Amino acid sequence: MLRQAPDLLLPAEIVARLKTTVLGKEIRYFSEIGSTNNEAKRLAAEGCPEGLIVVAEAQSTGRGRLARGWFSPFGKGIWLSVVLRPPFHPLDAPKCTLMAAVALTKAIRKVTEAPCGIKWPNDILYEGKKLVGILTEMSAEMDAINYVVIGMGINVNIAPEEFPPELRDIATSVAAAAGRPVSRLALLAEVLAELETVYSLAVRQGFGPVLDEWRKLTITLGQQVNVLAPGETFAGIAVNIDNEGALLVDTGQGVRRILAGDVTIRPRT
Repeated sequence: MLRQAPDLLLPAEIVARLKTTVLGKEIRYFSEIGSTNNEAKRLAAEGCPEGLIVVAEAQSTGRGRLARGWFSPFGKGIWLSVVLRPPFHPLDAPKCTLMAAVALTKAIRKVTEAPCGIKWPNDILYEGKKLVGILTEMSAEMDAINYVVIGMGINVNIAPEEFPPELRDIATSVAAAAGRPVSRLALLAEVLAELETVYSLAVRQGFGPVLDEWRKLTITLGQQVNVLAPGETFAGIAVNIDNEGALLVDTGQGVRRILAGDVTIRPRT
């Protein structure tokens, strides 16, 4: 059987599909790079415009949250970083992760019709396995953000057997969720369109409407969870997120507020 050539994420091909006014208007493309986030931060520090994206066919040192690596094989995913220069207070910057999760979930659902959902704070899951990871980094002064870089690693057309053995039980791909190969160019265009929409909403109206969207798309709330927080672990029911994006967990002895930590959804027994 003839294998279809990968749809390379070439700038001209991306521009031809853009539905945005700001995001993706300037593109830095790499066949391979260490980390798109590192390059985006470098360009942002040099004064690049808002909306610039860094996209690569492969990453050699892709990074996830909590300094974990991210599997980023050539031509199989969307390894993307977006530079924003938002008018938010620096304390609001972490909510950009939740904003990106909303955009990614909507884009993937639109392209695949698969019921993927958000696991707090920054993973998109399908049938309990990870489709997407998000890494948000920023530079700020006391009362102003210089830039926010939102890095997204989207497993698009990675076959189950192509994942390293240690990831096969926890990772999946958009193609697996869709039941067919997925155009990376089409999905990238949807991701940028949804991100621009939700970002514009946050700029105009604050994060309240964005957090409401997040609550509708999450798979975490109402679930029994295990929380690995700095210096401790505990279990409870995830009941909500607050206006800062922190997860509220009812332990039975009270409600705990989680701003940083690892949350695992416990299987229903």
